[in-house]
Amino acid sequence: MGFRLTVEGQNETIELGMDNITTVTYETDTPDDSNARSTDVGSVMHITGKIITAVDGEEADDTMKLALWSLVSAEKSDAYRNATLEVIAADQVVRKVNFPNAFVVDYIEEFGHTEGVGTFSLFIKQKKDKNELVTIEGGYATE
Repeated sequence: MGFRLTVEGQNETIELGMDNITTVTYETDTPDDSNARSTDVGSVMHITGKIITAVDGEEADDTMKLALWSLVSAEKSDAYRNATLEVIAADQVVRKVNFPNAFVVDYIEEFGHTEGVGTFSLFIKQKKDKNELVTIEGGYATE
């Protein structure tokens, strides 16, 4: 199984592929203290993976762009971006989740002197007032 993440901003596109992403969690987030269906519903994704460094003239991965996106202040429109995650198994798109107004909640990079490569953790949410625009698809061949 593999994953592809594409984040489209105003002036750049961030792409992470099967070499980078190791785990993904999608969650429909509702209040835990409610005894009835709440109108306070959120959509969140937590994506973790490896930071791949550039060697022999190759380009570095786009995790640096993720780090820079996480620093964009809420007052700027580029804080909200179109994020699409594909879950792929046996050349089939099992899930394709699109957050058209995603923003970074948390971004973490970890490095150690024994691991060899760093790791990243990206936690994004869909803007709550645009939650009805989230799409979830799947069950078709990859392009």
